[in-house]
Amino acid sequence: MTDCFADKEGLTRPVGESEADAFVRGICFKTGPPRLLGVELEWLVHDLHDRTRPVAPHRLAAAADRVGALPLRSLFTVEPGGQLEFSSQPAGSLTACVEDLSADLALARAELHPLGLTLAGYGKEPWYEPPRVRDEARYNAMEVYYDRINGAGRNVMCRTASVQVCVDAGYEEPGPLGYLQRWRLAHLLGAVLSAAFANSPLHLGRPSGWRSTRQACYARMDPGRTLAPVGHRDPRAAWAAYALNANVMFVRSDEEPWAVQQGLALRQWARTGLPRRPTVGDVAYHLTTLFPPIRPRGHLELRMIDAQPGDDGWIVPLAVTAALFDDPSAAEAAFRAVKALADTPSRQPAPRNALWRRAARHGLADPELHAAAVACFAAAREALPRLGAQAGVLDAVEEFTARYVDRGRCPADDLLDEVAGKGVRR
Repeated sequence: MTDCFADKEGLTRPVGESEADAFVRGICFKTGPPRLLGVELEWLVHDLHDRTRPVAPHRLAAAADRVGALPLRSLFTVEPGGQLEFSSQPAGSLTACVEDLSADLALARAELHPLGLTLAGYGKEPWYEPPRVRDEARYNAMEVYYDRINGAGRNVMCRTASVQVCVDAGYEEPGPLGYLQRWRLAHLLGAVLSAAFANSPLHLGRPSGWRSTRQACYARMDPGRTLAPVGHRDPRAAWAAYALNANVMFVRSDEEPWAVQQGLALRQWARTGLPRRPTVGDVAYHLTTLFPPIRPRGHLELRMIDAQPGDDGWIVPLAVTAALFDDPSAAEAAFRAVKALADTPSRQPAPRNALWRRAARHGLADPELHAAAVACFAAAREALPRLGAQAGVLDAVEEFTARYVDRGRCPADDLLDEVAGKGVRR
């Protein structure tokens, strides 16, 4: 898995529209045999004894300092609201990825326990609204930009957490492991994964009306940079058009604050050279401010999965996604199961992003998403032994399937049952 920003040379070179377009096309899909896997885990930080009690900024800072000093194998970062993120190194197998991150998380939990804190797996903070605690030029400018639109941006920045699975783009050639089919599979299967793992149904302790409030917030906050791009026949052209048509958040400078923009598409900036000529580095940085459900960064970054409950709940979406992308038989079975989702039951083209909205609203209570999930999880369970998955991973996938998928439920339903007084607590 190659990061598309690994080559830092030439980032100061000025670009026009055609150069910006060519740059985006050239780095979005690094094709070749799928062989590497990665995952980025974001966690909310909760009080160990009272999960509904807001955690003060000084306690979040202490947590970040303590965990950041650990000898971790993964890359550790802190999100704007104090969420802790662990990004695995690219792994050659599912087993290696699970073992490395599990070891890091065990170290982190042991370090947080004496502070009276714990890692909490929810897609969005269910009980209160954490403020932004990181004071940096990027986040300061982002907040100004988002506040001009609506409150969804602050929610995403400071109050959400996810499981982001990264898979290689795939072969240049057509086929179940080719990048063309993997791109299309990602956008259909992604909605199924969003529905199956939806885990953010509450706002301030009450039902929000969504199984995945996190995904609903993403859809609202700035649709030109958060909804899925259109066009699967030529993904490079589709992604380049998406990136150039998206508004630039800010123009970076050596001094703060950065100049926040309004209504300035990257394409317009590259054409006019105003307020200053953009560089290759500006285009590369702009790509880091785009947050669709699937983001091509040389590899495919699947961003639609809510953080999961329990210490090891994240292993299930990682394992299922790896199986459905990297086992050829499972990839074919998954594609057959999800391709009907591209159309409505009347066979008329569905409105853009309607499928994602259904997934976020209903989870697996949606009959078509439920049927697709049943087929996809069956294909994943069959493929995982071929990928060398260990017994603990197989057991976790079986348990999740029986508890949620087979019953048309998702983790969000447990939280909804709890607040309705049905006795579920986690």
